[in-house]
Amino acid sequence: MTEKEKMLAGEWYLAADPELVRERMHARKLLKKLNDSAPEDPEFRVQLVRELLGKAGKNIWIEPPFFCDYGYNIEVGDDCFFNFNCIVLDVTPVKMGDRVLIAPNVQFYAATHPTEAKTRGELWEFGKPITIGSDVWIGGGSIICPGVTIGDKSIVAAGSVVTKDVPPGVIVGGNPAKFIKEVPPSN
Repeated sequence: MTEKEKMLAGEWYLAADPELVRERMHARKLLKKLNDSAPEDPEFRVQLVRELLGKAGKNIWIEPPFFCDYGYNIEVGDDCFFNFNCIVLDVTPVKMGDRVLIAPNVQFYAATHPTEAKTRGELWEFGKPITIGSDVWIGGGSIICPGVTIGDKSIVAAGSVVTKDVPPGVIVGGNPAKFIKEVPPSN
């Protein structure tokens, strides 16, 4: 397997692989254009987002600055909003449903490293996919850790560190994020 194939499969890989370096550079160039774009040119911004992401639903908006590793591993549904300064380390898939609201400074870490110091020092990495359901709200400054799934209609309180899966229809918060209460039913 190539290093890219290993990365996408969630296996150990070397990020210094020339193919992966080229692909990250391509993403950095698109991100620079997006992050430097004029606010009065929303069509250009949407075009760049569609070129960057693996899937971008209708009415998606990413408020610059935005940062990611590759872009092509990010799938976003319809009517989603990313506020300022979000980061997505997308070495494996990061998928979001429809109507996801992401507050400023939210970070999605699909990338991770070995706990054994020697292996980590040799610059091996791996990833675990992140999945966000539909109608989810992630509060400002939250961190979503590798391998986490957040269920439909759930809310992550501002400043939370989500280390474990979140079931549908609940509010979680804290570090590490814990159950607070169920989301009130819709009218």
